[in-house]
This record gives sequence, structure tokens and C-alpha cells, in this order.
Amino acid sequence: MIRFQFYATLLDGFEGYINSSRTYQEYWGFSENPSKTEEEFEQEQFQGLIDRINRVPFSSEAADKGTAFNEVIDCIIDNRTSDKMIIKSYKESGFIAVQYNGHLFNFPFDLCIEFAKYFKGALTQQFTEGIVQTKYGAVRVYGYLDELLPFKVADIKTTGKYSAFKYKNGWQHIVYPFCLQQNGIDISEFEYTVTDFKNTWTELYVYNEERDLPKLVQHCERFIEFLELNRDKITDLKIFGIDKSEVA
Repeated sequence: MIRFQFYATLLDGFEGYINSSRTYQEYWGFSENPSKTEEEFEQEQFQGLIDRINRVPFSSEAADKGTAFNEVIDCIIDNRTSDKMIIKSYKESGFIAVQYNGHLFNFPFDLCIEFAKYFKGALTQQFTEGIVQTKYGAVRVYGYLDELLPFKVADIKTTGKYSAFKYKNGWQHIVYPFCLQQNGIDISEFEYTVTDFKNTWTELYVYNEERDLPKLVQHCERFIEFLELNRDKITDLKIFGIDKSEVA
């Protein structure tokens, strides 16, 4: 019986919340007049996580830009048009224009082609799932892989500012290889391919079950404890393994 359901980037969101103090110090720790207190920032992170759990709609231009760029790359790889957004190529002018969620994004044409060539032959947006056994019961973890290649999984990230090993505390590079291996697909390498639209970086991680599965179990258990403590604030019961249609 599935007791809980966590998608991979939601585990990233919980990681961000429990490390909110460290994040605050990184951005405001040395400021004489910070725009918000550490307590205010932590409360923002808390509410943001609760909203994410409850699937409250939100608008983020940065997130939409990343989604749009990813869709452009996938359309080139799959040789298809998009049913999610309007994409137009202006090769002579050197950019690809995307209209999405009320935003207009212009991506460098050469960068898009470079990414598409790098991931040539990949299976795009592949769903995967697995079951993690915890002391609180079975947890279904799941998500969509950006690019599935014969020997590795890759996730495309866009950022306004990059620092080395930016995604080392993320959970996608543990959750996705775990799911694939549980489903008989022996892939352990996971690569974040990151761009700020001027430069590109890669971060490669190798999943090791003996080392990484206990970490995943512990993180899921901490998240479950958080959920139970704040159950009164959670309106979307899917995270508890309950479909809304099952609730009287």
C-alpha cells in the first residue's frame, strides 16, 4: 500500500526549506540592511513549500523560461512542433522566439542547436517511478526525465547565476537513477546540463545504491514527519497517496 507520493523536484523543495538558514546567510548574511529577516525568509520558504504541496498555481518568469527552453530543445530532438507553446525560428536573425504563459523569450539559435546535437537520439520527457520503503510505509517517488540517453540521464537547467556544484544537494540525480534501476534499467550516471544562455556547464553524478539509497530513505522520512506535523495545512491529499475522487 502506498502511504505517500513525492515527485522528485518536491523533494528538492523540501531540501531548500530545511536549508533556508544557510541560503539566507549566503545571500543576506553580510548585508548591513537586509531586505528581510532570517525569520521572514524562513516563513516565505515554509509557505512556498506548503503551496507547492497543495499545487497552488503560481507564476514565475524564470521557471517559464526554463520550461520554454527545454521544450525548444525537445522539439528539435523529436523533430516536432509544440502543442504547449508557440515557437518560431529566426535563423537569419540568430534566435528562436517562444511565446509561453504570456511571456516572450528569445533564445540564441546556435545554443539551441548545440543542446539538441548534444542530446541527439535521447528519449525526451520520460516518466519514471519507484517505491522507497521507509519506517512510515511505502513512498512512491516519481517524475519526468528531461533526456534519457543509453548510458545516462540528463536534466536541462537554466540559471541567472551559476556556481560550481550548484545542484549537489538536489535529489533528481538520486531519485531518477533509483527509479530506473528499480525498473530494470541499469543507468547510474546523471548529468545536469546548465546554461545562463551565454555559457554552459555540466555536473555529473553517479548513483551508488549503498551510499545514496539510505540518504533518500532518510530524506523521505524527514519529509513525512514535516507533512504529519503540518497535515492541517495540506489540502491536496495526493501526497498522502489519496486521490481526491476517493475522498467523500
